[in-house]
Amino acid sequence: MYDQQTRRELADWQHKMRKGPSWVDRTAKSLQNRINRVIPEKVHNAITVTIKQMVRGVLFGAKYTVPALPPHVSLRQTEIAVRRQIDIYRKTAAAEGGITGAGGILLGLADFPILLGIKLKMLFDIATLYGYDVKDYKERLYLLHIFQLAFSSPQHRKVVYEQITDWNNRSRELPEDINAFDWRQFQQEYRDHLDIAKMAQLIPIIGAVVGVVVNYRLINKLGETAMNAYRMRYWADVDEERNRV
Repeated sequence: MYDQQTRRELADWQHKMRKGPSWVDRTAKSLQNRINRVIPEKVHNAITVTIKQMVRGVLFGAKYTVPALPPHVSLRQTEIAVRRQIDIYRKTAAAEGGITGAGGILLGLADFPILLGIKLKMLFDIATLYGYDVKDYKERLYLLHIFQLAFSSPQHRKVVYEQITDWNNRSRELPEDINAFDWRQFQQEYRDHLDIAKMAQLIPIIGAVVGVVVNYRLINKLGETAMNAYRMRYWADVDEERNRV
């Protein structure tokens, strides 16, 4: 029963990932691209380096604080634990957003790196609960793909989705150096996705409310994306094993 439900939910999510951008999406992306072209190259480079170092710091630091790999349990038991973790991180991010949002521009700016760390740490915990060893560099790279699925334009999201549909085979072809990852694309998609939602958090008085709501929704979206990304691998492994038998 539960397995059938997750299969249906996964199919709906996959359909969403494959959908092309709407007219509104294309228009918004075109406008954002124009804005990005106006921004000086040295500013883009500075932002790219900053985000790269922030993400690398979390990726190579959080791996030492994740829980131990769980014993073999059913998918239902796994996802009960996963949802519990997502709820903890939702509440943590909402509280953090409220505090930084109440502080105006300076504290609002501090929300960016703090929230980024919360998101990535949650992905580490979710991966571990599904039974994947995040000490493996390629598993950490998979986390970055999940991150992009949650926080990218529909155009880029579709490309990223195609990259992870057969991760077991694709991962064998990946470079061993994380510096080969496209950090420029990563930071630009992430920043463009958050610009409108997070700008209001910098406004005094209403910033606290915005911070609570936006952070809660962002973590919820990332958690849902991660669950389906790992369901996709789980059912691919199950189907492969059945075909082998």
